[in-house]
Amino acid sequence: MPPDPRTYLWDAVAAADLLRGFHSGKTFADYQADAMLRSAVERQFEIIGEALNQLSKADAKLAAQIPELGRIVAFRNILIHGYATVDDALVWQVLTEKLPELDRVLRFLLDE
Repeated sequence: MPPDPRTYLWDAVAAADLLRGFHSGKTFADYQADAMLRSAVERQFEIIGEALNQLSKADAKLAAQIPELGRIVAFRNILIHGYATVDDALVWQVLTEKLPELDRVLRFLLDE
């Protein structure tokens, strides 16, 4: 039996929670200077992208409610496959500007 599609939402929310904790009180300069922080942030974004990619396969109707789903999965692919050319400024921008809204949507869908 396939897993409940909502488990993918839960995985994405759990990764978003970790991301919030990782960058709390940090600046972009802190992020650039800390290889472990960069690795941790990138890993959690990979998890979000993969979870939402799997969600789109398990429940396309639910996944369609997530804005910019295709871009989220593409971002995950860049982090994994384009690891040598990851743009720290882009990752930081997604972390600080895009993650809060994505987190809000995911929590809303999880609570439905």
